[in-house]
Amino acid sequence: MKICIVGAGAIGGFLGTRLAITEGIRISALARGATLAALRTHGWRLHQDGMALQAPAIASDDPAALGIQDLVVIAVKGQSLPPLAASLAPLIGPDTIILPALNGVPWWFSESLPSLRGRPLESVDPGGAIARVLPLAQIVGCVVHVSTSTPEPGLVEHKMGRGLIVGEPDGGESERVSRLAALFSRAGFELTCSSQIHYDVWYKLWGNMTANPVSALTGATMDRVLDDDLVREFCAQAMREAGMIGTRIGCPIDQTPADRMAITSKLGAFRTSMLQDAQAGRTLELDALIGSVREIGQRVGVKTPTIDALFGLARLFGRTHGLYP
Repeated sequence: MKICIVGAGAIGGFLGTRLAITEGIRISALARGATLAALRTHGWRLHQDGMALQAPAIASDDPAALGIQDLVVIAVKGQSLPPLAASLAPLIGPDTIILPALNGVPWWFSESLPSLRGRPLESVDPGGAIARVLPLAQIVGCVVHVSTSTPEPGLVEHKMGRGLIVGEPDGGESERVSRLAALFSRAGFELTCSSQIHYDVWYKLWGNMTANPVSALTGATMDRVLDDDLVREFCAQAMREAGMIGTRIGCPIDQTPADRMAITSKLGAFRTSMLQDAQAGRTLELDALIGSVREIGQRVGVKTPTIDALFGLARLFGRTHGLYP
């Protein structure tokens, strides 16, 4: 099976290394800059469970050099995809499966959700440019539940979690979802096949749409965010607004913010992915995590004053530090 990882960062590098050490897979990476150089020099590298895993890597910054794939895993940040999408055409044949392993709301989310009338979300897919080149019929939805970091380009540190949820955007079961589940299970992941992938996307988003920007704004680890009564209530109110939106779009959340925060608190003093990005000077994925929620709220008639305030503050922080356009 030919697989290409588009974006070999913390998530892409983790997926890529686990697949690269699995028999019967020809895996490549579409990368650039220091990550591309590291892959060419050292191959795939992962520190996990006290072990240093390594495998040779085929890597290029030219999709045409890699050719048509059986599976394309898109693991770039959401904000990087609009200018990149059209260039991925040489990787995608008529039978290629496209698996977006993205944080937040992905571009395909509104295409198959009747409550959003199939219209692209401007916050994540301006003008529908991504949807035009990455067709919905070839997409399998994916939600990633892992925590990883990149202490240096091309090297991934695994912290916790091996969970992947995969499912058809229009619901139901399919042979290709079963094949993907078997593939990733063989590579050491904990797989769930879902008939409600929109709900799985929304549930993860509901849990981390406040944690990420608040930690980036404050520089605080999650234990400190949750220990502050005022900040915790601010986050809870934003989660209530997102919960109301979820109900309107058919993705109701049956937990309370307090329930979710109790789960998060068990993880201790960890740095969210957005805090890691802010501290490393990388751009922030605010549109996929917060801007998209505001836009969906506007479409379905849910007011979001707390989410608006959070987005405004995080956007201003990003612009002030050159991390958001």
